[in-house]
Amino acid sequence: MKLSVVVSTLNDRERLPSCLDALAERTPSSTEVIVVNGPSSDGTTGVVRERDDVDVLVEISERSPSVSRNAGLELATGDAIAFLDGEYTIDHSWYPAIEGAMADETDVVTGPVTGGSDRDHDRSSRRIGGRTVTAFHGDNVAFERPVLEALDGFDEYLVTESECDCAHRVAGLEYEVSWDAAMAARREVGTDGGRADLDWGATYRSLSYRLAKNYGPRPGVFARTLGSALRDGAGGVRRLAAGEATPTGWISDGADVATNIARGLWDGVRARYADRSSRRNPNGLSERHDRAVRVYDRR
Repeated sequence: MKLSVVVSTLNDRERLPSCLDALAERTPSSTEVIVVNGPSSDGTTGVVRERDDVDVLVEISERSPSVSRNAGLELATGDAIAFLDGEYTIDHSWYPAIEGAMADETDVVTGPVTGGSDRDHDRSSRRIGGRTVTAFHGDNVAFERPVLEALDGFDEYLVTESECDCAHRVAGLEYEVSWDAAMAARREVGTDGGRADLDWGATYRSLSYRLAKNYGPRPGVFARTLGSALRDGAGGVRRLAAGEATPTGWISDGADVATNIARGLWDGVRARYADRSSRRNPNGLSERHDRAVRVYDRR
C-alpha cells in the first residue's frame, strides 16, 4: 500500500513541525506527504520549504477545509489517501491501523482525536432517509482512492462540516466506515485552552444544505433541521438564565440561524438537481483546477 497524507494547515507554524516530525518517524519512507497551506501569514511557507520530508507544498488562497482537502487530493498519487490537520500528531499505531484496514478492503477508516478544543464526533451510526450514516472526523480519516474518485472529493460549497456531507454520500454509495482506536491523533490545545464561539449561521446553513442535497425537500429534512434549531435555541435560553449569554446575542443568533436555514435548503435543492448522480457533488474535485496559487513539487 502506498499512502498519501494530505496535511491542511493555516497559520500554525509552531505546531505543524510536530505533525510532520511524527509522520516522518512513524510512517514508511514511501509515504507521500502533501502540505496544503493557506492562506497563512505567519511564515508557514518558509517552515515547510526548509524541510526535506515534504513531497509537495500547495499554496491556496481560500480558508476552506473542503478546498484544502481537494487541493491535496488533486496531487496525491497513493492507493490510500489520508487527511490530517496540521495541529495533530499521530500515534505510533496510526499507520499500522490504516494499513490493516486497507488490507481488509475497508473503504474508509477513522480514529479518535484527543486533546482538541472542538466537539467530539459521535461514532454511532444513524438511519437517515433509508441509509445508515456513520460520521467521521474529517481531520483524521483515510480513504481508498476509488472511494474518493466515486465521491469526486469534498463539496466545496461547504465552508464548515464538509466531512458530514461526505459521510452522507459515502453511505449513499454503500461504502462502509470503520472506526479504529489505534488510528489515534493528538491535538494540542491553544495557549488559552479556550473554545472558539460556534458560528451558528454557518452551522445551520451546512446542515440544511447537506440534508436537502442528499435527501431532497422531504418532511424529514425539515423536521431534522427545525428540531435541531429548537434544541439549540432551548440551550440558548438556559445560557441566558445562567447569565452566560445576552438577550441581544440570542436574538441575533436566532435570526442568523433562520436566514441560513432558508438559504441552505434552497441551495441544497438546487445542488441536488444540478448533480442527479449518486455522488451528489456539483461542487467537487472535477469542477475546477484553479485551487492552487503555487505548487512546490519535489517528487
